[in-house]
Amino acid sequence: MLNVLVPIDGSENGLNALRHAIAEYRRDHALHLHLLNVQPGLSRHIARFVARRDRRAWHTEQAEAALRPARRLLEQAGVPYDAEWHIGDRADLICQTAQRLGCHHIVMGTARKNSLTRMLEDSVTNQVLEHTPVPVEVVAGAAVSRLERWGVPASFGLSLGALAWLALD
Repeated sequence: MLNVLVPIDGSENGLNALRHAIAEYRRDHALHLHLLNVQPGLSRHIARFVARRDRRAWHTEQAEAALRPARRLLEQAGVPYDAEWHIGDRADLICQTAQRLGCHHIVMGTARKNSLTRMLEDSVTNQVLEHTPVPVEVVAGAAVSRLERWGVPASFGLSLGALAWLALD
């Protein structure tokens, strides 16, 4: 039995990766899918004002909301799976969970982005690709919106312009 880890963040890109894994399961029933949702921890400045029990309940609620559409897809397809969630750094926990479960590979969804955007942002996908010894299959999702496509390059250009203006001053 080959274990396949599918990180689910509640986005459509994550569900696209899951659909890909379901298609892979249909070709080879020797796969066992593991869903993983990672919730970011609250900052210590916020956490000190919220009881541990309430933080745990909030994280549980958020994780279950993210996993619900994925569970529905798997149950409709009749695919056996396990699901878990953790609190912490997404990339680190994806890598650790894949190793702990002895996963054959990881199937991740990602948004289509231009090269400049990928270079400037530190995405979870890039971090996982850099740190895991487990093979990663990346499933491209829908293209980013015009605002996202032009927002980062425009802000990058504005930053360079501001630096040049300061240098001339």
